[in-house]
Amino acid sequence: MKILVINGPNINMLGIREKKIYGELSYDKLVETLKKKASELNFEIECFQNNIEGEIINIIQKAYGKFDGIIINPAAYTHYSIAILDAIKSVSIPTVEVHLSNIHSREEFRHRSVTAAGCVGQISGFGAYGYIMALDYFSNIRSEDG
Repeated sequence: MKILVINGPNINMLGIREKKIYGELSYDKLVETLKKKASELNFEIECFQNNIEGEIINIIQKAYGKFDGIIINPAAYTHYSIAILDAIKSVSIPTVEVHLSNIHSREEFRHRSVTAAGCVGQISGFGAYGYIMALDYFSNIRSEDG
């Protein structure tokens, strides 16, 4: 199984920005952790981070026919990017939305996810473990498919 992990704006600043909300784990350490877990599951994994909406759309579109699943943290784009939603829907790749913080316990404008409508599910509030949960989801659906 081949999984694409996409991280949106400011995720590259993990471990530096708002540690009380996002924790002390750096982005590089997050990627390292995901690659280790993917290896344990015998998955191929590619990780991508960009602060630009159009680049995130481009990477989703390029995933078509190449990936079995997408894990996405659209970050701030979660709340208003219909363009990212449309890109997710256009490629028909099972996608799990992940958020490090519990978006539903934060400012009201963060409670709504526009992009979740194109995803099979959303994981929110478990820190970096949310990404591991998403990888486990893909492992489970692979097992169910035989």
